[in-house]
Amino acid sequence: MPSKVVVGVQWGDEGKGKVIDILASRADVVVRSQGGNNAGHTVKSGGEVYKLHLIPSGILYKGVKCYIGCGVVIDPQDILREIDGLSERGIDCSNLRIDPRAHIIMPWHRRLDGLSERALGESQIGTTGRGIGPCYMDKYERSGIRLYDLVHDEIFTRKAAAVGALKNRIITQIYGGEPLDVPAIIEEYREYAKRLAPYVDDVSVLTYNAIREGKDILFEGAQATLLDIDFGTYPFVTSSHPVSGGAAIGAGVGPGELGEIIGVAKAYTTRVGAGPFPTELNDETGDLIRNRGQEFGTTTGRPRRTGWFDAVLIRHAVRVNGLDCLAVNKFDTLSGLETLKVCVAYKKPDGTLLTEYPCDINELKDASPVYEEIGGFSGDISTCKAFDELPQACRDYIEFLEKFCGCPIKMVGVGPSREQVLER
Repeated sequence: MPSKVVVGVQWGDEGKGKVIDILASRADVVVRSQGGNNAGHTVKSGGEVYKLHLIPSGILYKGVKCYIGCGVVIDPQDILREIDGLSERGIDCSNLRIDPRAHIIMPWHRRLDGLSERALGESQIGTTGRGIGPCYMDKYERSGIRLYDLVHDEIFTRKAAAVGALKNRIITQIYGGEPLDVPAIIEEYREYAKRLAPYVDDVSVLTYNAIREGKDILFEGAQATLLDIDFGTYPFVTSSHPVSGGAAIGAGVGPGELGEIIGVAKAYTTRVGAGPFPTELNDETGDLIRNRGQEFGTTTGRPRRTGWFDAVLIRHAVRVNGLDCLAVNKFDTLSGLETLKVCVAYKKPDGTLLTEYPCDINELKDASPVYEEIGGFSGDISTCKAFDELPQACRDYIEFLEKFCGCPIKMVGVGPSREQVLER
């Protein structure tokens, strides 16, 4: 390849799993560098459907090494459940390695996630409740428990007892919740430690050595650009860096090693949870896109909000990720719509036009999308095997998107399976 980075360029759920699966089948090493089990990749391979949350998609291919970097937060129970589920389906996980610097999600993180969301009332962020944010908070407060600590019992017992006691005071005195049984948690996590110990290794060194050996490396993104803690729609964001630069930090390699950067989008826009969404469609067209595109979350099952393609936010993603090209999925979902719209700017109530995605969501308050329109296309495009087989109107729409995004579209998705991605 020799190395590629795949990132989402909207609010997630763009079909990265399918693109990653194609590239993972050609890779020697696949590295996951950020996020936690709040992310999900649905991969259809060999007639089977796999829903992966923490383990890199390369696990489905024999001989591909799969690394989870220090930028990921690990729920031990969840990753072991994922390993067991894959093993039951005949998938060998012996090539999996997890960096000892990765932080561990503890039960108090999940408890605090739910309590803090509830305390926000109508201002809730819309988290998955899996403890991701509170775990990252402890990481940056320098009170977190890392995988290294977990597999060294004396260190883990001491740290978990101290941190657990503090978290219980917060749970009971700040939120009025019930305290957790910290000694029982320590015993439970000791068992997880025994099972995870064989997978622990320095992913930074492993990845660096693979690069030096000329191996094909795929850095697998989770979530998406508009959920980035800095460059997303703050505060309605995740707690890590899903942009391409996050891959270097979360895997422990220099940015010069990242190679080609591929952004993944949909031919329309979706998002889950609260936060601004200028092109959202709260009408029959939005319902049609949601139902036809099966827009329901991999991890939570929540229905996704749907809207027209937003070229303003894609241009933002092109810039902050340094994208070389785009892979755009779900063109088949739009087939049969008479007119397609693309947002090219936002208009504020005072008439000001915003052509760049703003730094703060308050700039989007009451702003309306400015659309360019193009004729739609019809017919079943899911059977097309090459770009030239697409209807001319569909190809016109693709070129329309390229024009307003300022980035070439190299991969075109016309259906849910990897065989339905047309490479230009």
